[in-house]
Amino acid sequence: MVWKIEFQATAIKQLKKMGHVESKRIRHFLHTRVKPLENARQLGEALQGPHFEHLWRYKVGDYRIICDIRDHTLVVLVVEIGHRSQIYR
Repeated sequence: MVWKIEFQATAIKQLKKMGHVESKRIRHFLHTRVKPLENARQLGEALQGPHFEHLWRYKVGDYRIICDIRDHTLVVLVVEIGHRSQIYR
């Protein structure tokens, strides 16, 4: 099963703001580790709280990728990307 990786406009903007190395590392992680999985939740962790119950996070070094995993369309929607010290604020 191959998942489709999509980015919200805010996530694209955050990727462009970070350094080239970090941006490339995050995109590589999503396309080589997450995309080919049978279950996209396998490498991630569910976020806690009533407003975040449908969101999942992936850790890539010091960065966090917040995603909405849509099973019915096989889409991993990247909602937000940021440094671990600022992503949850």
